[in-house]
Amino acid sequence: ANVIRICLRYTNLATLEDGYGINLLPLATFALETYGEDPCSVFKPKMSEDEVVKQKQIKMISQMHKAISIIQFKLEGQVIERNPEMGMEDRRLLHLIDYDKGTIMLRGKEYQLKDKNFPTIDPKNPYKLTEDEKELVDKLMHSFTHSEKLRKHIRFIYSKGSLYLVRNSNLLYHGSVPMNSDGTFKNVRIQGVDYSGKQLFDKIDQVVRQAYFEEKKAKEKRFGQDFIWYLWCGPSSPPFDKDKMATFERYFIADKETHKEQQGHYFYLKDKKEICEMILKEFGVEDEHARIINGHIPVKTIKGESPIKAGGKLLVIDGGYSKAYQSETGIAGFTLIYNSHGLQLVQHQPFVSTQQAIEKGEDIISETTVLEFSNQRKLVRDLDIGTELMQQIEDLTHLLDAYRSGYLKELDN
Repeated sequence: ANVIRICLRYTNLATLEDGYGINLLPLATFALETYGEDPCSVFKPKMSEDEVVKQKQIKMISQMHKAISIIQFKLEGQVIERNPEMGMEDRRLLHLIDYDKGTIMLRGKEYQLKDKNFPTIDPKNPYKLTEDEKELVDKLMHSFTHSEKLRKHIRFIYSKGSLYLVRNSNLLYHGSVPMNSDGTFKNVRIQGVDYSGKQLFDKIDQVVRQAYFEEKKAKEKRFGQDFIWYLWCGPSSPPFDKDKMATFERYFIADKETHKEQQGHYFYLKDKKEICEMILKEFGVEDEHARIINGHIPVKTIKGESPIKAGGKLLVIDGGYSKAYQSETGIAGFTLIYNSHGLQLVQHQPFVSTQQAIEKGEDIISETTVLEFSNQRKLVRDLDIGTELMQQIEDLTHLLDAYRSGYLKELDN
């Protein structure tokens, strides 16, 4: 539901329909039947200036957007209810709505809702899907799970991906390492056991894999699937690490104070060199040239922020190609280039349009900053793969010596 909602929010339906063959017709039919006279203006998609979408299409997308959003809020409420350990009860909001008055009570304050039409919600049991919603979810699930290309891509992620990576004295991760205010690693409870630092990342990797590979233990598989959702928006999730994801508030409440998401302590501590060195040590990276390459943190260069932090121990590399973030950052993200001479950081300016590129001959403008340069180029033997190859050579040499000395006998053909 969340994937579809985001694609509808940014009119990115081509990725689902053309890219992965996801059939959205059942959702369109359901939305039309449920919200036929409702303009769903709160759910009007965000579009760039160069996008041309007909008014009828906008209305249809808005209705589909609202339909899947309500389903998402219901399903999320169910996930939270069956996983109290996640500590996200405050994100179950549908039961806090006064459906007669069209208001919601949050943290002792009553707010008017921008949209008060909820034909699919039973106030007595707001998180229960209607029969039509259940049927729709089943159809969408079937479409997702039977997409050959999606299955191929997911399999690739599981075979190649990880929550963190140590490579050539670099520690790469996405988001944060959950921390306490005093700079110690935060304990996160998973299935009754507390984990922190590297142990937390390793445990999460295990849980995420059981969500995909587990077949016999349905309970473990379900927990793994629920935990993947937690990684998206959980308060102690390394890729997220905020007190909440204010999706509901942004849609339904005008007061922007409710939209604020408080970042975890990591985001205020990461600029300190000693903190970065502690994190590197925790993950077993203690080389003098060791550094952290931290993704998923937009760098607001428009406000003078630099991606190089903690005395060079931390590089914040955010892709930033999403137009939704470019007004905040002022750029279209960074690319980190690592070659035999060293490290280069390339900053990209936004790509305006294909039309402008053709008419004015303008391409993406990039600026390069050299972070590390050596006239003595690194060889393969200087890298992690070189260490592995040298070990293989040593093993083969020992094997050859064993044959030559007669310690190992050759098999007769």
